[in-house]
Amino acid sequence: MDIDWPFFFEVLIGGLLSGVMYSLVALGFVLVYKSSGVFNFAQGSMLLFAALTFVCLLERGWPAWIVVLVALAAVSLLGMLIEYSVLRPLVNQPPIILFVATLGVSYIIEGAAQLMWGTQVHALDLGIDDTPFEIGGVLISQFDLFAAGAAGLLVLLLSLFFRYTHTGLAFRAVADDAFAGLAVGLNIGRLWAVVWAAAGVVALVAGLLWGARLGVQFSLSLVVLKALPVLVLGGFDSIIGAIVAGLLVGAIEKLGSVYLGPLLGGGIDSWIAYAAVLLFLLICPSGLFGSRRLARL
Repeated sequence: MDIDWPFFFEVLIGGLLSGVMYSLVALGFVLVYKSSGVFNFAQGSMLLFAALTFVCLLERGWPAWIVVLVALAAVSLLGMLIEYSVLRPLVNQPPIILFVATLGVSYIIEGAAQLMWGTQVHALDLGIDDTPFEIGGVLISQFDLFAAGAAGLLVLLLSLFFRYTHTGLAFRAVADDAFAGLAVGLNIGRLWAVVWAAAGVVALVAGLLWGARLGVQFSLSLVVLKALPVLVLGGFDSIIGAIVAGLLVGAIEKLGSVYLGPLLGGGIDSWIAYAAVLLFLLICPSGLFGSRRLARL
């Protein structure tokens, strides 16, 4: 069978760039899980709340730079409020209790967002032309390139923060051993608040990009389902893993949809990533970059 290589690379690049969007959502999960071991299912609702706050204030005529600052402050405070009022009192509870708590918080955030901003769908224009341009016979989306650049910048800033700042170094110490961090006098509560605020910032960036692509609507919170295969494949506690796995999942979805979809009747883009990750789990349960836990028999 002859392969149309320009078309193949066009699909592959499109998948890789789409995968960056999945990685952005996964980053928020990784930050919280790495610091506290909590799988924050409310990340999708935080993403929705951030995007709704931004677009609704913008529609009311607020200057764009003020809207950005207000949205950043609102979603950061939301993250810190969730950590302080819900998860800190439950810190010694089993993981399933913490997960259910974040699930409940997710529905509360969506209800509060509905009361504040209504239920209508909002179009969000970030001023980025989505007209594709051609390189060597391959069409590439300008919006996807912008999203990839935004994700790359965010990962770079997070990496610099965790490597070179005092708070970042303290966070890495607590992530490795929370009890040792307590023993040397680190304020774990403050560190967790910073991490949840950072997860809120990631939610805002991801919410704006996904909102520009899909429209700002309540189904936007369901993009967390796109992030789950990324988290499993890359490892729940690896920032680099979230990026690499996002690229892989995006490529698998696009290539599978184009080349396997017609053979299987179409519609496989909604489940092929889960199938691929399930097969991978049989070989490497901790993911590509996840921490491997040893159990004593």
